[in-house]
Amino acid sequence: MSRIILTASLIVLINVLVGCNGAESGKSQLLSKEARAEAKIDVGFAAAAEIDIVEQVAINRKAYREGLDMLVSYYTKTGNNMKLQWAQKELVSLDMIQQYNYVIEAGVAGPHLKADVAIGEASDLYLEASKLEKQASVLIFKDDNLLRLALSKYNQLISKYPSSDKISEAAYRAALIYTHFKDYAIAVVYYKRTYQWDPETEHPAKYKAAYMLDRQLHRRDEALNLYIQAVEEGKLAENYREFAKIRIAYLTRGDKTEE
Repeated sequence: MSRIILTASLIVLINVLVGCNGAESGKSQLLSKEARAEAKIDVGFAAAAEIDIVEQVAINRKAYREGLDMLVSYYTKTGNNMKLQWAQKELVSLDMIQQYNYVIEAGVAGPHLKADVAIGEASDLYLEASKLEKQASVLIFKDDNLLRLALSKYNQLISKYPSSDKISEAAYRAALIYTHFKDYAIAVVYYKRTYQWDPETEHPAKYKAAYMLDRQLHRRDEALNLYIQAVEEGKLAENYREFAKIRIAYLTRGDKTEE
């Protein structure tokens, strides 16, 4: 039994130390401290089967924590210090375990939404998210928990108000946050949704999707196509346009060797 406990403890420690390092680690999908207390997750467009599973996981997480809190309270009142320490240690271990949001709203929403209806509640939600995102930036430092809260608001907007004229803006801001967390594959989805939901967007979302596909995900054929489209549309800033042309020339060479 002691060997099993030791093995389990090591697994938890390893997950804490290395679970969120590097690209595509899902750091953006880690639940914020505030979200961990929520019993339900707003999953909007997701398939019913996934909704049921994700919500049940969220409910079980909350029930587990509430049960431990009840034990702490009970052993505090009864003066059982040994069991009180056990329950407190288990609560600390629970806080160390990484918890993820398994539903990526822009992915399940699909590319065919239209950002064309002014909805007051959606605009308010966008402002809340924007304020949180700004508060998360202090000089060169970022508060990851506040960024996750902002991300949650942007995704809530997309899920609850799919016809809002703010969904494209929310997708672009979310993409930037996913990029910060190095969840590049998710960021690409959100950059694509930005221009799919609003073809007239002023944001260089097509270029940024191309760049990420090219330099981070090495999906060069997709990147080349988007670079070409972005240049032909004529909306890019000079520095973006010049870089895109360089990459187009490189990616269309017959004897490509990566620089």
